[in-house]
Amino acid sequence: MSRTSAARRIPASDWHHHIAIDPKILGGKPVIKGTRVSVAVIVGGLADGGSVEEICRSYEIDERDVRAALAFAAESVEGERIVTLPHR
Repeated sequence: MSRTSAARRIPASDWHHHIAIDPKILGGKPVIKGTRVSVAVIVGGLADGGSVEEICRSYEIDERDVRAALAFAAESVEGERIVTLPHR
């Protein structure tokens, strides 16, 4: 791992430095602090095939914000209970 990539990483537990949840902003959805860019928009953009660089450029955020959004999303689904439905 290069020094540059190590410097860009944030510990997964540090997402709270980048993510805000405020009922007055997007109805309380998690967003990048100081923006109205939601975690869902970032994760969705990546899931649709966008690169981290494209997301950063499009929403004027940095790579640490994207990584924080992913860490938040991972932690959020970690505690979820999955219920399977029978196939029809």
